[in-house]
Amino acid sequence: MEPSYSTTLYFGSCTRCSKAVHGGAGRGCRAMGCLYHNTCFTCSVCDKNLSGKTFYILSGLIYCEEDFLFCGAHPSPEVCDICGHLITDLVLQARGKPYHPSCFRCVVCRRSLEGQPFAVDSDSRVYCVSDFHRVQAHRCAACKMPILPTEGSAEAIRVVSLNRNYHVECYNGEVNLT
Repeated sequence: MEPSYSTTLYFGSCTRCSKAVHGGAGRGCRAMGCLYHNTCFTCSVCDKNLSGKTFYILSGLIYCEEDFLFCGAHPSPEVCDICGHLITDLVLQARGKPYHPSCFRCVVCRRSLEGQPFAVDSDSRVYCVSDFHRVQAHRCAACKMPILPTEGSAEAIRVVSLNRNYHVECYNGEVNLT
């Protein structure tokens, strides 16, 4: 007669209910270094099963994504000012508003502005500094070219006379009133 062996494997005790976790795949899961029965690994608010799903831990409690973001578990869910979607990871703050880092881009060249100097027009569109000066620059009344900052400078120098803009080198001090 052959000895009788258990056909179920013992994995340890469930962190939530403290009962033994036996069996094969689908009966238990590991999360944050702890062992759970699949039926015990649930959201602390709605009791939704979280095995294999996105979850959050706050003050020792486990939350599904919806409860973490919408039910007050998360201190203040941020919504990207550009795309309008929730920001669940890194928040880029600029102009007092939250953005996904991938959304905060120049409206002209689409280059990421994360950690870069930027400018904003009167319609709150965000530009890299070079495109802002190129697109929004005042035009010289004498030569009709944009008045741009000199190399290495962030500001353009211009002469304003009778509501007209001039490059310093283009302004000759004469005023034609025709």
